[in-house]
Amino acid sequence: MKCFFTLLTLSFALLPAAGFSQKVAPEATEDWSHQPPVVTPADKRHAPSDAIVLFSTAQDLNKWEHPDSSAVKWAVNGNELTIVPKAKDIRTKQAFGSIQLHIEWKTPDPGENKGRNNMGNSGVLFMGLYELQIYESYQYRERIYYNGQAGSIYKQYAPLVNASLPPQTWQTFDVVFEAPEFNADQSLKTPAYITVFQNGILIQNHVAIKGPMVYAGYPKYVYHAAKLPLLLQEHGSKVSFRNIWVREL
Repeated sequence: MKCFFTLLTLSFALLPAAGFSQKVAPEATEDWSHQPPVVTPADKRHAPSDAIVLFSTAQDLNKWEHPDSSAVKWAVNGNELTIVPKAKDIRTKQAFGSIQLHIEWKTPDPGENKGRNNMGNSGVLFMGLYELQIYESYQYRERIYYNGQAGSIYKQYAPLVNASLPPQTWQTFDVVFEAPEFNADQSLKTPAYITVFQNGILIQNHVAIKGPMVYAGYPKYVYHAAKLPLLLQEHGSKVSFRNIWVREL
């Protein structure tokens, strides 16, 4: 027993004292291998200097198309892009994988809403498959299942909190979307992940997306390209958008 305690005492004596680091020169832990590029941050008028601006004026409509490749039929008023019901979804002509997205949106006058489908119903579909829901969810005045309200990953994850503002008020989504990865045999290697801030509040914290959006049934991954267009959903409601930009990750 005495031998055991002697060895234990010696072992602790060999450990560095608490609060003291090993004798390493400060220069040994300095990383000079890669200089991060300079980026001018966003403000209310401008996207970050390295962003791809997808919509700020009518001129940007040439970056979008309907899924049948036809010209966009949604309405533009100044810097606002508004859904025209029955004009169908729009998608970017450019394909994206992992991105940071900023998008501003507002739901219409509740007096225009008729039925659940029109309660400010729209969505942002990353890669055209993975939906972040837009809906009139201010203080739950319009009821819908929680994984279908604004800020939900549709039919998968309810938001952590309801951060929605009143209708006809501009709201923001700031999103980090990590695209899924597939193995050489086309099986899933890594699922998609998403982090979402709504109006500056964290509502989705790096959740693993279960698969492409499905209305009925359970989602499952199917192999697809590494980059696909971003899609805005037309669902019968006159939701408006402005100031849309992405940064490829």
